[in-house]
Amino acid sequence: MSSIQVSDQMFIAAPGEVVARAIAAPNRWRGWWPKLSVSVREDRGAKGVRWIISGEIDGTMEVWLEPMLDGVIVHYFVHAEPTATPVNLVALNRKYRVSGKAMSFDLKREIEAGRPAGIPPAAIGV
Repeated sequence: MSSIQVSDQMFIAAPGEVVARAIAAPNRWRGWWPKLSVSVREDRGAKGVRWIISGEIDGTMEVWLEPMLDGVIVHYFVHAEPTATPVNLVALNRKYRVSGKAMSFDLKREIEAGRPAGIPPAAIGV
């Protein structure tokens, strides 16, 4: 079991392909995870992406996109070990939980912008 274990999820009202394109942009990763080097281990298309991460923590990270109703549930996972000692594991777990939530909200704000509540994404051309 890894010292850093993060799991979170959020619903985005958009097709998996739309969310996957937004996640796949490498220029965004530095903003979401500034202290990590992120490299793609497996690009799963509309199902998400798996990364190898190194830097402040070393391990794996994944965004899995699960189709649900008229959108996807964005599942975010981190399994890693800190690279420095001594380390505050509680603080690092919280940091990567918060960064995952920030990433999810960033995607949600961008992708759902202008979509009135209750209107399916297809009705507005997403």
